[in-house]
Amino acid sequence: MPTIYPFHYFIDAGGLMSYGPTLEVRSADYVDLILRGTKPGDLPVQSPRKYELLINRTVARSFGLTIPFTLLARADEIRE
Repeated sequence: MPTIYPFHYFIDAGGLMSYGPTLEVRSADYVDLILRGTKPGDLPVQSPRKYELLINRTVARSFGLTIPFTLLARADEIRE
């Protein structure tokens, strides 16, 4: 069943599409603030900086799906 997943690693496992936040690890920023004396409870909650759309064209072909050009044009990455 074709499905859209929230994280890109599902595409590597055979998913059709993923649309979700990039998985940037910014924990070093938090560690730096804590080492400079900021209390962990005072740290701001951070939202994702970017969302990505990835399409697995091989899976689309195996389901007999034609991905519209407009969706392909918006994709950040198309995997074959």
